[in-house]
Amino acid sequence: MLKRYILRTNLITLLLLLTFVLNATSQNSDRQINFKATTWADALKQASAQNKLIFVDAYATWCGPCTMLKATTFKNPKAAAFYNKNFVNTSLNMESGKNPYLAQEWGMRAYPTLIIFTPKGQIILNTVGYITAADLLRFGEEALRRYEAR
Repeated sequence: MLKRYILRTNLITLLLLLTFVLNATSQNSDRQINFKATTWADALKQASAQNKLIFVDAYATWCGPCTMLKATTFKNPKAAAFYNKNFVNTSLNMESGKNPYLAQEWGMRAYPTLIIFTPKGQIILNTVGYITAADLLRFGEEALRRYEAR
């Protein structure tokens, strides 16, 4: 009898904990931009499969404004909802792996550089430096307008 009670109590505790973790994870994903693509090649594949534009946060680890974007702008709920719905989001450290070649190809001169690409990798729009969430929303909306006008 006691073993059954302990087992039942443990099972209920486990289910409650699992529910809490799943709710926290889903709420967190809505509160910040989800950078799911880990490489440029991955972003291109995902964008093609999902028929979405690509949003690239091109950063360097030593860059103060890059850190500010991640801590503030990318955690804005309105910006997060908009970008998670409309774009394949990728955040690339432009000083590691093959990314320095991309930085050269894309003509980058400073960080952070935010770029929106077509699913085929053509630049639609870019901006350099820290921007607010409101400006990021306008940036994304303008990129969508330009893409649809093609």
